[in-house]
Amino acid sequence: MSETTVTTEQEGLRPGLRRRHMTMIAIGGAIGAGLFVGSGSVIQTAGPAAVLSYAAAGLLVLCVLRALGEMVVARPVAGSLAEYARLSMGPFAGFTVGWLYWYLYVILVGAEAVAGAAILGEWVDLPQWVLSAVLLVIMTAVNLVSVKSFGEFEFWFASIKVVAIVLFLVLGAVYLFGLWPDADGGMHNLTGHGGFFPNGITGVFSAIVVVIFAFGGTEIVTVAAAESKEPGRAVARATNNVLWRVGLFYVASIFLVVCILPWNDAEVLKSPFVSALDHMGVPAAGTIMQVVILTAVLSVLNSAIYVSSRMLYVLTRDGDAPAALVKVNKRGVPARAVLLGTIAAWGAVIASYVSPDKVFTFLVNSIGVVLAFVYIAIMLSQLKLRARLRREDPSALTYRMWGYPYLSWLVIIAIVAVFIAMARVPEQRNQLLASTVSLLVVAAIYPLRARFGKQAPVREVEVLRH
Repeated sequence: MSETTVTTEQEGLRPGLRRRHMTMIAIGGAIGAGLFVGSGSVIQTAGPAAVLSYAAAGLLVLCVLRALGEMVVARPVAGSLAEYARLSMGPFAGFTVGWLYWYLYVILVGAEAVAGAAILGEWVDLPQWVLSAVLLVIMTAVNLVSVKSFGEFEFWFASIKVVAIVLFLVLGAVYLFGLWPDADGGMHNLTGHGGFFPNGITGVFSAIVVVIFAFGGTEIVTVAAAESKEPGRAVARATNNVLWRVGLFYVASIFLVVCILPWNDAEVLKSPFVSALDHMGVPAAGTIMQVVILTAVLSVLNSAIYVSSRMLYVLTRDGDAPAALVKVNKRGVPARAVLLGTIAAWGAVIASYVSPDKVFTFLVNSIGVVLAFVYIAIMLSQLKLRARLRREDPSALTYRMWGYPYLSWLVIIAIVAVFIAMARVPEQRNQLLASTVSLLVVAAIYPLRARFGKQAPVREVEVLRH
């Protein structure tokens, strides 16, 4: 390691996540409610070729995670996303990436609380704002107990999602091969309604724009690695497994959906998995999937509270946020950062009821492509840090990004191409504009931080544990 590397403070974050937690956090991050619900719009856009959209977007995200994994294994550090931007591109980049990422997950906390309340409202006769409040209180309490508590809940949430997907894959395969009672089977729906590319290759690329953001959350494992006993190995294992998770959970399941149902069936747009199970005649399919979708929402809510608090902790430690927020309780939890994130998320919840069509819609749109901005920052950080490590500490590069530097630049170009595609689609242009506004606002605040904020520590990077 370089001479400027120092160890973490003993009173800081503590390792409480086990290997099984890290495995399921990685898997859970790859399976959000967007798979169960949002995939319908992707299928409507690309037709059966939606399978290719998911595969292409999955490979793009895999490359980003591989680049991030290279940096984490070489230099395991709390708040990896912002810290690597700060280390490789300076304080301005670290500030901007950190606050953008925090903002993304705070708004996501509010949005998921609203989504969860909408599902619960079908079973519980209470106002939805009350249900939103209950969900926020419960999941905030889980995160305040300990990082192990967060990991344990995420383990079981992710387990339920995995079991649901595996069962769907098994039932779908049985139906596909004609072994299901009264089933025609076969793959005639792949080409029987306008062909495999009913909307042309343009439909596939338009769908990629939507799909790439469905994979948001796969990077959470690199944030959680700071509180595991083997951060470098945990991230290496997680990123190595992303490819088969994407192939199994997304590509295979979407393939079965478009085989079972005509892509242009109106029911596909509502909820493709429920519609497919209903078509097969599975009893209580709707109720079962509603439970699974609620689990997915709670999983995202749990993870979003965790990630927002850890990113705020890092921003505080780097002098980019009020110093009081860096304090952790006796269980190693940055409780003040957790509570501030929840309070901020309440703003989104209130907006969803006071001004759902204007303020809340803008807030949701404003995080639409923030993750893509962060992805570009990750790739630029990897390019710079890799070059630096090759000069100063080549032995640290035990886990490497493929095809350096060409593949890294290709990923950046592909993400920029996604932005260009979004600018050409009226339905997606608002997300691009609103997210760009978020980026500009955060960037505009930095000069104030530089003038009135606390001086950032001179340490280069805070290494945790190999």
